[in-house]
Amino acid sequence: MRSGLVGRWAAVTGAVLLTGACTQATGLAGVGATSPTTPPPSAGATPAATAPTPEHMAAEQPPQGGEPVKVPPPKLSKYTYTFPVKGCKTEYQRKLLVLPKTTIWAPQGCAFVAPVGGVVDEVNVQDRWSPSTDAGATREGKFVTIIGDDGVRYLGGHLDSVADGIKPGTRVKGGQVLGKVGRSGNARDAGPNLYFAISWKTGPAFWWVRRGMVKPWDYLDAWQEGNRTLSPREETLKLRGKLGETPQCTVQCGGAVRQQQDPPQASKTPQPQKSPKKDDDDVVTLTPTTAPLDGR
Repeated sequence: MRSGLVGRWAAVTGAVLLTGACTQATGLAGVGATSPTTPPPSAGATPAATAPTPEHMAAEQPPQGGEPVKVPPPKLSKYTYTFPVKGCKTEYQRKLLVLPKTTIWAPQGCAFVAPVGGVVDEVNVQDRWSPSTDAGATREGKFVTIIGDDGVRYLGGHLDSVADGIKPGTRVKGGQVLGKVGRSGNARDAGPNLYFAISWKTGPAFWWVRRGMVKPWDYLDAWQEGNRTLSPREETLKLRGKLGETPQCTVQCGGAVRQQQDPPQASKTPQPQKSPKKDDDDVVTLTPTTAPLDGR
């Protein structure tokens, strides 16, 4: 009987020991209490949970954009313009000095081209300017004016020469060569340049109008730098409505009477009659006979 009790006690003890061993190996619900493959972190090492991962590093980097997409400038008018000097490096004034015009500095012989399609209005192929008289009407030397399809007149002066076939009434396209940059007129003692001016159509007697009424540099900037549809039409028509088609000459008016004896080639426009001369011989007021332009 004693040996039987000892046997049962041995059996119970073995079962308890076996159960403890299993519990240490698997832990709760069969999961090990410690991972046999994960060594304890060493002193000073970054815990695995806080170490940066490739995913975290990628998320912290700003996204790399592609090449910028070039968006064309907005179309501001139905007309397309061209910078009036072609194929040469240029510089020009961007401020008002004496007249609302600009001087475009360019090498001798560079092409002066039509800024927009239109019709040739006036052509002067002879340099009539003299330093002794310094007549205002001849300061531009050899020049060409066109009436653009936008209704605006454009002048290119100080030319070295006028292109073949360019005469009053000739139809031209935007960018077509009208002449070559030079030093005629009162530019003979300066570097070669193009006298460029914006105005509206008048008779050739009103030469001071063609010399410039609208500041051109904002339009030149746009035509050269990207927006070739910025048009001076609206500003020109507005100013003409304010001043009248033939405003009185107020700047560099000398030589008006002498110039009338030998005018440049021009489209057939009725000549205005002169009013009585005032005491100031440098200022002559002309009474227009030309009919007002339409809104072209």
